[in-house]
Amino acid sequence: MRFIVSLILLGFLSACTTSVLAPTSQLVQKALTLEVEQTQQRLSEQLDLNFQGYEINRLSITEEQSLTIQNLLTYRVRGTYDLAFKLPKRQIKQSQKPFELYLQLQREGKTWRLLFPESGVKGSWRSYLIR
Repeated sequence: MRFIVSLILLGFLSACTTSVLAPTSQLVQKALTLEVEQTQQRLSEQLDLNFQGYEINRLSITEEQSLTIQNLLTYRVRGTYDLAFKLPKRQIKQSQKPFELYLQLQREGKTWRLLFPESGVKGSWRSYLIR
């Protein structure tokens, strides 16, 4: 009986600890900004477009799942957001754009990194510091 109670308490404690460390919507917004900036740079170079900024609005987080990648606590965060790219003569808008991000808490517990799976190499990740 004590063993079962201990397991239940351990489960509650780990769930509470995980939720306290979960990424905030502000952190998710910063990670999306980093991802959009990288996409914007690639599009600008490939299509010779003159982007003059963008806006991220209506961020909605629908799922957070904790997991471990490279022995560090990581969250897979899913949701939607509205995106507007500004061009010289018009604006391109996308509503309810889905996203999936991998956000990893670093060992010291103070900084987060945005992870992208490395294409072609299973279990390998590129990471970027979220500022």
